[in-house]
Amino acid sequence: MKHEWRKAEKDWYLSKQPTLLTLPALNFITIEGQGDPNQPDFGEHVAALYPVAYQLRMALKRGELGEPYEYTVYPLEGVWTTTDGSRGADLNKAALKYKIMLRQPDRLTATDFDQALATVQAKKTNPYFDQLTWETYAEGQVLQTIHQGPFDDEPATFAQLQTVVTEQNLQVIPTMGDYWHREIYLTDARRTAPERAKTLLRYRVQPK
Repeated sequence: MKHEWRKAEKDWYLSKQPTLLTLPALNFITIEGQGDPNQPDFGEHVAALYPVAYQLRMALKRGELGEPYEYTVYPLEGVWTTTDGSRGADLNKAALKYKIMLRQPDRLTATDFDQALATVQAKKTNPYFDQLTWETYAEGQVLQTIHQGPFDDEPATFAQLQTVVTEQNLQVIPTMGDYWHREIYLTDARRTAPERAKTLLRYRVQPK
């Protein structure tokens, strides 16, 4: 049976209201970058992730890495901060720093990733293939909810999360190093009108 994250892991990805949960260690293909995500360079970073993810997916489906396994590719994710401390209405997009990623099934390993990357590099070109890394990360306790609408309107949804942080006597802590928060893109920005876009916004939290 095909593993579909929207059904099998609905609680992890489709929180319509602010929700607290604890996440285990998960595997990702990641790449870091800096600058305005509306510029072409961000698209080049994103484009480096997908060929390797699809190579791994097909290898699993064909049974090349053990028992055949079929799944829907996970949505694009990103963790974000800025190099100048700007936020909210004063956000300087040119100063954004990010790590974007695609989650991978638990049964895959760093060795599988290395082999898939080598196969892709022999067939395709992208200036950022060499910067792709395999990372296993346990985010632990998180607070999240879905934001619907343009990315520029996210501060209003983050404010809802901050209200829960205060009410539950929590504090937001960095994720994957020094990043402020995580975004998971449930719709494709290239094919979805901004007002219909859905993005899961997530804070890593701990008790005060």
